[in-house]
Amino acid sequence: MFNIIGKAKYAYIFSGILVFASILSLSFWGLKYDIDFTGGTLMKVGFADSVPSNQEISETLQHLNLGSLIIQASDGNIALIRYSADDDKTNDDVWNAIREKYSGATQQSVDFINSTVSKELKSKSLQAIALAIAMIMAYIAWAFRKVSRPVESWKYGLGAAIALAHDILITTGVFSVLGHFYGVEIGIPFIAALLTILGFSVHDTIVVYDRTRENLLRGSNKEGFSDVVNRSLNETLVRSINTSLTVVITLLAIYLFGGLSIKYFALALLIGVIIGTYSSIFIASALLVTSYNLMVKK
Repeated sequence: MFNIIGKAKYAYIFSGILVFASILSLSFWGLKYDIDFTGGTLMKVGFADSVPSNQEISETLQHLNLGSLIIQASDGNIALIRYSADDDKTNDDVWNAIREKYSGATQQSVDFINSTVSKELKSKSLQAIALAIAMIMAYIAWAFRKVSRPVESWKYGLGAAIALAHDILITTGVFSVLGHFYGVEIGIPFIAALLTILGFSVHDTIVVYDRTRENLLRGSNKEGFSDVVNRSLNETLVRSINTSLTVVITLLAIYLFGGLSIKYFALALLIGVIIGTYSSIFIASALLVTSYNLMVKK
């Protein structure tokens, strides 16, 4: 049996370093937003034959220095071209460059994404993440109300919420670094990835908590709380790792072969699943034991 709880201080130090580095990165560099959050233009262009590659279209528009350029092929020989500028001159320049390069191309629509709407979208995204964490914390506190001894049930919810915030913060910090050094932009798919990470991470945490609850209800009073939690972690360890590995392998395949449109969505999930599995094993349950030890010392 592994003494996972006995190594909690090392997990706290490791997590503290990652969280601190993430906060520093977000403070100094922030995140690089795409037009979902900054506003811009979405141009739908139809081609006579097949849609050119993303790289070919990017090279055609390279001299225009378009910010946040995203190109996505669609059904019916259509390409969706998104960029941050929203003035008529830039739109005319984009269309003229495409028309000169590709004969038979047709401009099917040009839609403007208002920056005010984008700011509201950013605000609502943050609210959605905060609300999800709060609701998860409240639900877990309610679900574990029958094991209010030796640790109050609300501490189960708080431990899970801290672990979830830890996962989200580190994932966001990694994308802050990627945005600063590699120009990786985030949009609505990134928010969807964060919400998915919350669901996956809390699932692993609840499995450990549930086994702890069973062992507390069935066990004897002679076994210490930290021993019960450590035994519960060991009993669920293989299941947690195997479940996460299957997801990681799938996400890795999507990241490598899924194409540019979902590449960074898959990367965000990949990072979040790995960090979430780690926090479920080494952080969430350790917080219960730490809170118990602090209570005993009073």
